[in-house]
Amino acid sequence: QVQLVESGGGSVQPGGSLRLSCEVSANRFSIRTMGWYRQAPGNGRELVARITSGGSTNYADSVKGRFTISRDNAKNTVYLQMNNLKPEDTAVYYCNTVPPYRIRDSDYWGQGTQVTVSS
Repeated sequence: QVQLVESGGGSVQPGGSLRLSCEVSANRFSIRTMGWYRQAPGNGRELVARITSGGSTNYADSVKGRFTISRDNAKNTVYLQMNNLKPEDTAVYYCNTVPPYRIRDSDYWGQGTQVTVSS
């Protein structure tokens, strides 16, 4: 059984910052590669950042240098620090394993957290 609870979204002006959190209830969290995904209206879901169990990170080119993913294995929590936000970052943000956790042949997702960047 897996539970993913995202929080920290909101509305900010361009150039602003937000910090997203994701509490994960899953077996062996510490050994899983975790990621932050986002889905903008009319678009598919994309992986924007990932972090391995050892702390290695990768980012989509669109967020590189602006977003930072981190994890606290003692708290089963993944974070996404987002700086210098742009209107094109507007989306619902989700955390999940990489690849996404599956239940009965379907990807399992939490409720996500909305990020809106506008002036």
